[in-house]
Amino acid sequence: MTAHARSPRAAPDGPGGPDETRPARSRLTDPRITAVGLLIETVGGLSARLATQYAEHDLSPAEFEVLVRLARTPGQKLRMSDLAAQTQLTTSGITRVVDRLERDRLVERRACPTDRRGSFAAITKAGLTRLDAVLPGHLDLVEKWFTSQLSPAELDALLRSLRTVRGAVRPEATAGAGS
Repeated sequence: MTAHARSPRAAPDGPGGPDETRPARSRLTDPRITAVGLLIETVGGLSARLATQYAEHDLSPAEFEVLVRLARTPGQKLRMSDLAAQTQLTTSGITRVVDRLERDRLVERRACPTDRRGSFAAITKAGLTRLDAVLPGHLDLVEKWFTSQLSPAELDALLRSLRTVRGAVRPEATAGAGS
């Protein structure tokens, strides 16, 4: 065997093999990589389409998400920490978003009656009115680019699957809300 020939035992794409800086081909074609990649591409595409529509109503995606979370929650209020967890914002990030929404009178802060350190964000009548103006276009876009692409059974299965995965990776996201 020459110095350049591979030993039958040498791993061609792993540690000790000549191509050790490249991932093994089988890992690159792993369906888990495809699944996460497709999910990221899908979320990115939907987010871009929806952001344009929110901007038409003078809302950022984060502001829209806060209004929806508050409107869908029993009592239409959430602790700031729960709102941060549900929107994937940091506590300082949620504070800035709520500050903007409060400035526009779409949200108000309320003291927590059982914990002086805690506060709630609550949607106002003006916030519900703004959300009501955004929702028809939002639902049209969601239907066009998402739900109409799936059968009712596929959508049900997807919702169950997403709730399962969310529960594993972000269990705190369900605090204070129903779904």
